[in-house]
Amino acid sequence: MDRRLDVDAADVTTEVGGGAPLRQVFTDTLAYARTRDYRGWDYADGMSSRLLRWLPFEHKWVNLGVQEVVKRAPVNLRPLFLVEQRRNFKGTGLFAMANLAAADLASEAVLAANPAAYEREAASLLEWLLDNQCDGYRGFCGTHQHVIQGLDHQGLPSEPDLVSTAYGVKALLAGASLDGRYADVARTAAEFAREDMDYREVPDGAKIRYFPKHPDDCYTLNAGAIAARLFLDLYDHFGDESLLEPGERLLDFVASRQTEVGGWYYRDPPERSHLGMDNHHNGFILEALLRHREVTGTDRYRDVLAAGLDFYRTVLYDDDGAPNFSETSAYPRDIHAATQGILVFTYADDLAFARRIVDWTLDNLYVGGGRFVYRQQRHYTKRITLMRWCQAWMAYALGVHLTTALDAPQYSTHYKAALP
Repeated sequence: MDRRLDVDAADVTTEVGGGAPLRQVFTDTLAYARTRDYRGWDYADGMSSRLLRWLPFEHKWVNLGVQEVVKRAPVNLRPLFLVEQRRNFKGTGLFAMANLAAADLASEAVLAANPAAYEREAASLLEWLLDNQCDGYRGFCGTHQHVIQGLDHQGLPSEPDLVSTAYGVKALLAGASLDGRYADVARTAAEFAREDMDYREVPDGAKIRYFPKHPDDCYTLNAGAIAARLFLDLYDHFGDESLLEPGERLLDFVASRQTEVGGWYYRDPPERSHLGMDNHHNGFILEALLRHREVTGTDRYRDVLAAGLDFYRTVLYDDDGAPNFSETSAYPRDIHAATQGILVFTYADDLAFARRIVDWTLDNLYVGGGRFVYRQQRHYTKRITLMRWCQAWMAYALGVHLTTALDAPQYSTHYKAALP
């Protein structure tokens, strides 16, 4: 379905790499998704294979084999396995917020387009979130639109997770100016988080489940931080003090698990995950801590945040803006790590380094026409485009970065010159 917006880009180059004006890249990235109705392949979507459904049996190890081969192959095997292209719940929220950012830029004449066109697009995506939330829970919630096979369980499209829900809430609150009921629905997610996801206080703060079947012998730290940000976003919008306390208690626990070097392991205890202190999950935690500072105006986590940002900047990024995968490995250099870095350093008021990450991404993971690819390995690049992992995150990150930079006096002249 071809759904074009009237964007005048005649005066802007489409040159790939650092020479491409960000306005053009941003509008092209949104257009790439819009003309595909925001549907595409996803990071761990192998269970959407029609070949699997045609088998006369189902077996965990067959499911895992297909899912992991599709996910890890150096080339895109999804067409071969007949993997269906779908919308992603979190990705739809990201695209909604990116369209709202585009509307803001258009209203300031940075984009030669009608702001209302982008607002209509955002509203359509927000309505999709409402129509595709999970049923049977105490409030608004959502999850992936495909099955995910785990070692001990299957994650089903009917079973919500807090990370997807948090981005849906953030999108609904961002769209509240379009329709007040979006915020009213978003507020119900607090009850879902408290009751359905087992919010509970512990000696160092509070914990919460990432998803209903999460194992009890470990805790996913970045998911706890994102849940905290959900409460903080609601508190910022509604001003209800009862929403602030659970956010702070969740962040207290995450802060207590910071390592001596300043980063966080993926899980507590660390040995319960194959991941170490990887890039984008550390970025999620820092984003939540920065959000607390923005919302409350306090320095409750000042030392934690300072150490975390120093680790993030010096260990998880190279000076040229290239994202390292973890504290022990530079590769693969993942686009999700790049987008999360753009967001974190933008929120931390280090727009110069955020722009350095933007330029590295354009030089290494952008192939033109608004299309980004997945990963740069040490000796080759996985030129696979995933609609949520690549496109939604990049559109959202660019939208946040551009709207922030244009309001920053020390950078506005540079960016306005780049976006005539």
